[in-house]
Amino acid sequence: MAGTVKGSCDPKFAELKEEFERNFAERGEVGASVCLSVNGETLVDLWGGKANPETGEDWQEDTISIVFSCSKAATSVCAHILIDRGELNPAALVADYWPEFAKNGKEKTTVQMMLNHESALPTLRDPVKPGGYTDWDYMIKRLEDEEAFWEPGTRNGYHMINFGWTVGELVRRVSGKSLGTFFRDEVVAKTGAKFWLGLPEDEDVHIAPIHTYAPQPGDVPTEFTIKLMTEPDSIQHKSFMNSGGWDFNDRKSQAAEIGGGGGLSNARGQVAMYTPLACNDGSLVSKDRVANMSMVSTATQRDATLLIPTRFASGFMKSMDNRALNLGPGTSAIMGDKAFGHVGAGGSIGFADPECGMAFSYTMNQMGGGLLLNDRGQPLIDAAYKALGYRTNAPGAWVK
Repeated sequence: MAGTVKGSCDPKFAELKEEFERNFAERGEVGASVCLSVNGETLVDLWGGKANPETGEDWQEDTISIVFSCSKAATSVCAHILIDRGELNPAALVADYWPEFAKNGKEKTTVQMMLNHESALPTLRDPVKPGGYTDWDYMIKRLEDEEAFWEPGTRNGYHMINFGWTVGELVRRVSGKSLGTFFRDEVVAKTGAKFWLGLPEDEDVHIAPIHTYAPQPGDVPTEFTIKLMTEPDSIQHKSFMNSGGWDFNDRKSQAAEIGGGGGLSNARGQVAMYTPLACNDGSLVSKDRVANMSMVSTATQRDATLLIPTRFASGFMKSMDNRALNLGPGTSAIMGDKAFGHVGAGGSIGFADPECGMAFSYTMNQMGGGLLLNDRGQPLIDAAYKALGYRTNAPGAWVK
């Protein structure tokens, strides 16, 4: 099965390549890509498998797919560019930029609370209209009118898809550009990243459709999954199911700027975005801003949405090692102590680690189980850090 993998890999990362090949041979991988750079040099750029097993199409060098919540990192980078320019103040009230938001218990919400998943809008209570996710103005109005689920700032609960509109609307209000346009002009144009927050319908790209995860015999459901399946009024159910029938494989839907989960890219595209941050070269944001992006800004023993311990920087996930807590598989995402990035539903990930200068990403089209990483993505990260001379600090993160 090793022959299914193409691309290049520095011999130093031979174990990572072996783990990637094992994903196809032993772990149910269908089509996928993995890439990493160190100090700006791409040392791993691999892809393989089938982009579409129904048609037999191979995963090609430039194949892209929905990267789900990895999109939140792209949205957050946009916000940090504006913060770095002094145009967006994390300590300011959201109302200073978006007056219509300040009602129904949300009056004292700050920009930082939105970046921290503390703005108390993890979902919407009433049904989203059919196709609602593709209608930016509709979703913004729904968020403006929604009542806070808790007092903003008093706790954090993962804002599943809403993050893309809460933070994205701040980007739009401050910059005067739509989220996808700002990302294209300020990030893609500077990095060359093949990454879209809203892919034009006439863009000529090779897209691998996403295959959802089918529960397997012996799966241990998380508390999140149990509530999702059994409590229709819960945050867990509504945050996942109240989507207006969002079809993420629909080409028209992919054209919408869904910054909380609709971005399209591959591992190389995400690494291109993260490399300037990993190198801290000042080309996207200042060195001081990268230091802020690396810092934990909120942490909890029980996320109000995911119901597991979580740690976030401002708009990014930090290393989360929950292996000792018996919360079920797929409830950890273990990176370096200084790393910041984001996982995507099904097990994709992208991140920057300024401590060792590494940008890393893994994407795939066959979703796996769990809330964070599964047994396909984490071994790739582990192999990357081992190759750089890191050791595990269990529980915690990879450290020198």
